[in-house]
Amino acid sequence: MTHTTSRQGPELSYRTRPRALLVAVAAALAPTLAAPAVAQAATTKAGKRITVASGETLELTETTTATRLTIAEGGAITVPDGYSLSLTVNGVETGSELALLTDGYGGAATAIAAGTYRGTIVLTVAEATEVAYSTLTFPFRQAIYVDADGVDEAKSVPSDVSGGTVTDTGASDITLASNGEAFNGVYVTGGGSYTLTNPKILFDGNGRCDFIGYGASVVGTGAGTTLVLDGATISNVGVVRTAVIADATANVIVKNSTLHCADGVVPDEYPTAGTGDTRYMITVPWMLGLSGNVRTTNLLGANTKASYINSTISSEKWGALSVDGGSYCTLTAINSTIANTGGQGYGSYAIGNVTEHFLGCTFDVGDYALIHWGASAHYGDSTAEAVAALNESLEIGLTSAELADLEVKSTVIDAGRFMVMWYAAGSVTIDGGTEVNTGETTFVSKAVAGTVTVDGSDGATINPGNGVIFQLMDTDRPSSVSVSGKAWSTETTGTYTEPTGSPTRSSSWVTTSSQSTDSKGTFSDIELTGDFYNSVWGGGNGSIQGQNLSLSFTRSTVAGVISASTAKHAVSTITSAEYRQISEVTNTPSAVVNNGVLVTLGTGSTWTVTGTSYLSALTLASDATVTAPSGKTVTLTVNGTTTTLKAGTTYTGALTLTVS
Repeated sequence: MTHTTSRQGPELSYRTRPRALLVAVAAALAPTLAAPAVAQAATTKAGKRITVASGETLELTETTTATRLTIAEGGAITVPDGYSLSLTVNGVETGSELALLTDGYGGAATAIAAGTYRGTIVLTVAEATEVAYSTLTFPFRQAIYVDADGVDEAKSVPSDVSGGTVTDTGASDITLASNGEAFNGVYVTGGGSYTLTNPKILFDGNGRCDFIGYGASVVGTGAGTTLVLDGATISNVGVVRTAVIADATANVIVKNSTLHCADGVVPDEYPTAGTGDTRYMITVPWMLGLSGNVRTTNLLGANTKASYINSTISSEKWGALSVDGGSYCTLTAINSTIANTGGQGYGSYAIGNVTEHFLGCTFDVGDYALIHWGASAHYGDSTAEAVAALNESLEIGLTSAELADLEVKSTVIDAGRFMVMWYAAGSVTIDGGTEVNTGETTFVSKAVAGTVTVDGSDGATINPGNGVIFQLMDTDRPSSVSVSGKAWSTETTGTYTEPTGSPTRSSSWVTTSSQSTDSKGTFSDIELTGDFYNSVWGGGNGSIQGQNLSLSFTRSTVAGVISASTAKHAVSTITSAEYRQISEVTNTPSAVVNNGVLVTLGTGSTWTVTGTSYLSALTLASDATVTAPSGKTVTLTVNGTTTTLKAGTTYTGALTLTVS
């Protein structure tokens, strides 16, 4: 089956959307006690005109065209059960309005808003596409629905497709536009394979749920499903009006494309502080230190894959690349730019044992390159060997010509605040010529076993804007609070309060030897300038007895303070109003209590101690050196006794290094 359209696409600057009139939604959904009046249609020389007066209901049983449509306040257009209704005017989906979030359906029901519409009007009656997520079922509507048999026109809205060609295996040079709400562009499922070449997708209006893709530009979902975007331009504006969703074991490949999503207006009924209930969550949790209400991509489900090659992926705030609500997924970006344009946000989010690869990428992000909830992430060069290996193992499908055309690049990270923030155990590897520039601390671990390995043998560099390379600290993330009597189960109204007094030494925690829960940094063949701090309180605070920071240096130099510390926020209590204070601390070096610091200076390594440092263990290789800045000397005391620093020796206990 082939569908070709040659008519001109819509203007890309849309007219203003009709004002949301929830009475029209209510009229469409609520039961009636008496038979409603029936709307009338008239045909004139100018074409068919449809008028639905207040109190009237027009039921459509088939797709209908007109040149003018008028729906008065209190009027409604309905379709039989098992069908959906979409309105396009001059090739632009429009008029669709979401019900309140509190309607019991997640605000998922849509109706055509009251107003007068003129132009080439198509009211499409399509077979319903109901997609379940948790306890909710969302009524998807999409321009193009694809399954294993190709395009299913009965579930599609062809009038939203302008220009180009649509076939059962792919579409090229098409434009999809929407200024309604929760309308999808292309939905590929059921093991189908589909390629979109040079599509333009421009959506302006809110979506509803980016944990299932309700309102996204493109969705690839289901085992055996492959969705390829080549040369795509996607520009969305709206709450969770996501560009690309990969879900449920699908394989989604985006190349040579530009994706951008900008914030919309949050519905009035949404809780002020937000919710972590993913059925309803439409803003970034403020406890991440962020704001915003749309992320450009989301990777979901089990063993799902999403790959971005030679593309630009940007969000206004929140996040550009996200993995959320999935398990054992793989996210890959090669020679791509990842950015936030609104001064806040992350490059990628990683949760659920995900693996993330970034080769030859450029990050220009407001806050974090990575928010880490349990993953393995790698930042390196896009060498031919590395790209070819991923191309094969992840079934990206790049041809030999495409592989040959990819330039070898190093990754460059410019992050407004931090490179990585760990909320769960997991690893980060940095190698090749990767350049890391942060406005503040490079690595922040929130009392978890965050592990970073940096190999500088090919030129990798670390440049912290505030002079702190690694901060191990207590979690300052407030918890969600359970609520009842509301559609959502939680609200993010918790607070963080700084502990007062002094920590109590734990009788069970061992600070002088490495533990499985340590945060660890391993650095080789690199010159480092910056400080390393462990300020974890322990002693049962935050349900942990203690936590160590273990650092290892091989053929490396480090100049800075490495120490246990006491960390303080600028404010003692953090609520949603102070969300930007999350992760923001200052350190005072202080003696180890439950926050051991274990340093190993391996072969060929030198530590230049720039200020008083408190450790619990120090191991020196036979050719390792501990020194002070020019003109100064460094002194070691062990349990209060001055001790000579000697290569090839291990020291444990209460270690203090002072510079004079």
